[in-house]
Amino acid sequence: MTGAPPFVGGPTPVDAAPRLADALGLPADRLLVKRDDLIGLGGGGNKVRKLEVTIGDALEAGADVVVTTGAPQSNHARLTAAAAARCGLGCVLVLSGHEPEQRRGNLLLDDLLGAEVVFAGDDDPAAVAAGLAQQRRAHLIPFGGTSARSAEAYRRAGEELLEQVPDVGLVVVAVGSGGTMAGLVAALGTARVLGVATGAVVDAHDTVATLLDEMGVSAAGLRVDDGQIGEGYEHLTPATRDALTLVARTEGVLLDPTYTGRAMAGLVAAATAGSLPPGRVVFLHTGGLPGLFGHPEF
Repeated sequence: MTGAPPFVGGPTPVDAAPRLADALGLPADRLLVKRDDLIGLGGGGNKVRKLEVTIGDALEAGADVVVTTGAPQSNHARLTAAAAARCGLGCVLVLSGHEPEQRRGNLLLDDLLGAEVVFAGDDDPAAVAAGLAQQRRAHLIPFGGTSARSAEAYRRAGEELLEQVPDVGLVVVAVGSGGTMAGLVAALGTARVLGVATGAVVDAHDTVATLLDEMGVSAAGLRVDDGQIGEGYEHLTPATRDALTLVARTEGVLLDPTYTGRAMAGLVAAATAGSLPPGRVVFLHTGGLPGLFGHPEF
């Protein structure tokens, strides 16, 4: 048990997506959306499950401040600030690059949640964060909140999903720092999880495989789609824009341009290619909507 209060109140909903399924040429009852974006804390998203572990570790260590890193529109940073506020902890966010002229999207929410935001400039954010953590009674949370320990939160989420959808044939999920996919693979196996790389790490396959090795789980047959990165993590691709629009106009569900939009583009590509395995297909909605309002290309 960790020292954090529960941030996830119970199983998140699994919604049917019949109009989207029809648009993809699938039977109406074959496509579902697991709504981790509806977790209540700080605007929701997959990072909340991991924060039950990482914030719990900080509280047990007696820290009064947490420090973490991310991109300027990091969902993990926003949710770390929210979890810290819930638990009465200070929060320092070390973000890559230089401060923008206007704070929009997640950056606006970081301020609202009371986080201290530090821009690393040309320096390595991880090195800056480690230095700041040493200066205070602070607990350092890794990039994306991801470690083999916190990835166990998504092993439990995978088991939750199996109870909801026993005949799940495939889960499609965005791959950022890798912990969400690793946890799902630990619960469901490599054949039933398709990760869609976002460009957040240099090699998504290797990142997830390393986490699985640390979790004592085989990575043989690991499935990662690297075809949706485009010009890079911070750039909107045409396929992502199309996927965002399709989901909004068929199901009234809003995705983000970095993670869930790319993951949906990967699902569209797999459906178009006829490469989906038998069974029901579940799209894991990992949140991230605030990033849409801070994206310069949208």
